[in-house]
Amino acid sequence: MNLAIRTLKSAIIGLLVLAAIIFVPAGTLAYWQGWAFLIVFTLSTNIIGIYLALRNPALLERRIKAGPGAETRAAQKVIITLAFAGAIALVIVSVLDYRFRWSHVPAWVSVLGNFLVALGLMIDLAVFRENSYAASTIEKMAGQTVISTGPYALVRHPMYVSVLILVIGVPLALGSYWGLLFMLLNVPILVLRILDEEKMLRAELDGYTDYTRTVRYRLVPGLW
Repeated sequence: MNLAIRTLKSAIIGLLVLAAIIFVPAGTLAYWQGWAFLIVFTLSTNIIGIYLALRNPALLERRIKAGPGAETRAAQKVIITLAFAGAIALVIVSVLDYRFRWSHVPAWVSVLGNFLVALGLMIDLAVFRENSYAASTIEKMAGQTVISTGPYALVRHPMYVSVLILVIGVPLALGSYWGLLFMLLNVPILVLRILDEEKMLRAELDGYTDYTRTVRYRLVPGLW
């Protein structure tokens, strides 16, 4: 199937699924926080998709191959399954929090949350501009080299920085504080994914060990 058609199909399915896990638990369409998040997330991801389609279709091809079935390492199949389940649960719990008023989030905090969502996804775009090997799966690709410029000069895994920002931004955008508890689930998952990925990169990617000596921090400068 043509890449453009597959990408469009994936985008439409993703939009419908996301809308369902927002508005079905909400029990109403009169949920401006849900609509605002859906618009911001969809626009941001579509900007990334359009950029990749125009500038780097090979990377777009690699990005749409995602999920447990696409992973080649057994550990990553388990980790990405937990990550996907956690992401869905984060949205649903945040929506239920808004619906049943477990916490009270001011409108300006939801606006801030949407800013963080857009920021996280734009960090992804910066990563894709710098690294043509930033696939959705963990594997060494032919011709792959160590990238040490742009966001990779600050931390070794800038794409996972965007995940942390999204985990904070999504619940706030949806009008929830309780959803922030998913940091307790997502941080260990990210740590496990990073450690397993680095094990592979040290063993298979020339120059990666030297890169780790230059860029000391994996995820958060000054911390880890």
